[in-house]
Amino acid sequence: MAQGARLNCRGVVAYDGTRYAGFQRQAGDTPTIQGAIEAAIRQVTGQPVTLTGAGRTDSGVHATGQVIAFEVAWRHPRQELWRAINATLPGDIALQSLEEAQAGFHPRFDARSRVYEYTLYAAPVRQPLLDRYAWHARADGPLDLVVMRQAAALLIGARDFATFGQPPQGETTIREVRRSELAETVEPGSGAQVIRYTIEANAFLYRMVRRIVGALVRVGAGQVAVSEFEAAFRAADGSWPNQTAPAQGLRLTQVIY
Repeated sequence: MAQGARLNCRGVVAYDGTRYAGFQRQAGDTPTIQGAIEAAIRQVTGQPVTLTGAGRTDSGVHATGQVIAFEVAWRHPRQELWRAINATLPGDIALQSLEEAQAGFHPRFDARSRVYEYTLYAAPVRQPLLDRYAWHARADGPLDLVVMRQAAALLIGARDFATFGQPPQGETTIREVRRSELAETVEPGSGAQVIRYTIEANAFLYRMVRRIVGALVRVGAGQVAVSEFEAAFRAADGSWPNQTAPAQGLRLTQVIY
C-alpha cells in the first residue's frame, strides 16, 4: 500500500473484555485488546504499529471510554481509516471515534483522571442477562445502600489506598479520589436490585476498584460496619482480609484530560 503523510491518531475504544487477557499486549498468542487493535491497523495499513492506552484494564474487564493513540502513514481521509479499522476489528471491539492528536499526546500520562463503573446486583437467583457484565453479589436479600454510601464517601480526597490495592512498579499508594458514589435501580421483571458504583480518581492501584467494591458489598450485607471499613481504610494495610469483586462487573467509562 502506498504511504502518505504521518498521521497522529487519538481514538476512543469500547470493548467487551470477556475473552481477552486484559488490554496490554502479552507474549505469544495470548488475546489482548491492544494486540487485536494493532493487528487490525496493520491489516488496513500494511504497517506495524505500537499503540498506547490510557488504562491497562485487567483480564475480563470492559471499557466504553478507553483512549488510545498511535501514529501511521496514511494518504486517505482520516474517516476512511476509522471505517476500515472498525470493519477489520473483532465484533467485541469497536473504535468509537478517531481524531488527529496533538503532537506529543500520550493517553496515559496526559490524563487528569479516569472514571470506572462497577455493576453488581442482589437477587434470590442468578440473572443470566446480567451475569456477563455484573456480579451477583448477594442472594439472601437486598444490600443496604445507605451504609454503603456512607462508606463510599469516606474515600473522597487524597488518601493512602494501600488497603485496597498494590502500586504498579513500586510507586506510591496515595491516590486522589474525586468521585465515589452509588446508584440503585430495580431490574424489570426479575426485581433484582442493581447497584452501579462510580469512582473517579487521578490514578488507580492494581485491583483497587474491585477490592473497594468487595468491601462495600460486605458493608451493605451487614458483615462489616462502616466504622470497621473506615478503620481498615485508614490503616492502609494491604493484608486486611477482603474479597475482590470479579472482573466482569468493571468497565472503564471515561478518561478526562
